[in-house]
Amino acid sequence: MKIVAKNKLWKYLFWLGPFLITVGLTVGLVSEQWGLIPLAFIIAGLVISGLGIIWQSYQTNWWKRRSTQAGTNALVATLAVLAILGLINFLGTRYHLRADLTEAQLFTLAPQSRELVSALPQPVKVWVFDINQNPQDQELLENYQRQSSKFKYEYIDPQTRPGLAEKFGVKDYGEVYLESGDKRQLVQTVNQNERLSEIRLTSRLQQLTSSTTAKVYLLQGHGERQLSAGKDAISQAVQGLGDKNFTTSPLNLAETSKVPQDAAVVIVAGPKRGLFEGEVKALQEYLNRGGNLLLMIDPNTDPKLNSLLQEWGVRLDNRLAVDVSGESVIGLGPATPLVTEYGQHPITKDFGNGNSFYPVARPLEITSVPGVEATPLLRTKPYPSSWAESDLQSEKLEFNADKDLQGPLTLGVALTRKQAAKSATTPQASPTPSPLPSPTTQAQAPPTPSTSPTPTPSPTPSSQTATESRLVVLGNSNFATNGLFQQQLNGDVFLNSVTWLSQQDQQPLSIRPKEPKNRRITLTTTQGNLLIVSSLLVLPLIGFAIAVILWWKRR
Repeated sequence: MKIVAKNKLWKYLFWLGPFLITVGLTVGLVSEQWGLIPLAFIIAGLVISGLGIIWQSYQTNWWKRRSTQAGTNALVATLAVLAILGLINFLGTRYHLRADLTEAQLFTLAPQSRELVSALPQPVKVWVFDINQNPQDQELLENYQRQSSKFKYEYIDPQTRPGLAEKFGVKDYGEVYLESGDKRQLVQTVNQNERLSEIRLTSRLQQLTSSTTAKVYLLQGHGERQLSAGKDAISQAVQGLGDKNFTTSPLNLAETSKVPQDAAVVIVAGPKRGLFEGEVKALQEYLNRGGNLLLMIDPNTDPKLNSLLQEWGVRLDNRLAVDVSGESVIGLGPATPLVTEYGQHPITKDFGNGNSFYPVARPLEITSVPGVEATPLLRTKPYPSSWAESDLQSEKLEFNADKDLQGPLTLGVALTRKQAAKSATTPQASPTPSPLPSPTTQAQAPPTPSTSPTPTPSPTPSSQTATESRLVVLGNSNFATNGLFQQQLNGDVFLNSVTWLSQQDQQPLSIRPKEPKNRRITLTTTQGNLLIVSSLLVLPLIGFAIAVILWWKRR
């Protein structure tokens, strides 16, 4: 009797092990601190439970029983499944793996956004002053937050926290603000019809975190595109530059005779009349001192820039770029080339096979020039899909082998030129640029003698540093006008060109809007009635007839 009572005592004593383990886990989970006390309970419980298992096995040969072995196998399998599930949840919490199967990647941040957020120099927070938390907006903000621990967001009800709303100057529900340090900026106002935009959020984030701004001048006085809102204006493009932290100003070289020193980029957008010789010289001098120029030249115009372009190996073709590939597919006329092939260049690196189009464009001819590196940006499809048409008066555009040029045609090119910039302490005369070879003759012209009466001293290597001038030439300006600027990749071509020209390598390039493909099927009344009759009458009758036939055969 005493031995039996002693065995029962040990049996009950060993139940203390699981109890101590439960106490330790409860203390740790509730306090969220795994200190000495919870660990002591857990370790003591594990020791007692282990001793209990060993004693039970010794007393009854427990391990040798078939039921014990089967139970042990089941327990091990259960623990293995729980361990695998726990590991999967741990990895899922720590490493986010998501697959966006939509064709336009609607639920994935653009590479430019990911690059900007992952390199945030300081914490940034998005404040959404709204009662309702829209799932689509939350998903976008979660995508941003996954890129960096420095990015946070919070929804605020302006009525419950009026002091915070007053601090930001909130005037209406749905206003979204960015805050970084002591800087605050309104992103946009969201509502049922307008959701939070990745383009606007990334643009405002770039403005808020950037410590510098670049000045862009747009040449005026020769019939260039209007900067304010209006027909055929480029006000949307100018607004896009502002969103990317550029400051823009008009420039009339006939009045100033020199490009301002603070000009990061000069844009010549669709001049209809020729520039004065002094204006062309001012642009040449600007490039020679490390400037950056964007030329968008339409057909049937002569801006008198041949001398400047000749130095870079570019010639404006006077023919019209014709492309019949997009006429039957998307309704573009033959005078609107559709481009899906882009050069390997930072401006177009993320374009893939996206679409951009250029109504009434002229081709460019590129020749090799020593010291100039040229990369074609925009290429039309090969002949017979595209060609350069010489007869601009004919209503029917047809290829003429004697006068026309077979595609593919180059509609845009990016060029760089290295040159030496002397230090301010080294006396020297302003260099006069030497004329470079003609694209047709490839002959090197002799250098133009300096007009300075004082001979220019030869600079030592320590007194000069290498600088780079950049030039982008596009045979069209219509693509950047209001209405067309926001279509497909047109705006990206413009904004990426200016960003690359500004030589601000830390700035992300433009983000093209993501638009879901329209998969809806539009039916006529006849087609709709036919679908109703076939689904409600024909198909059921066919099924019923098959059932009758099978019944008749088996009868």
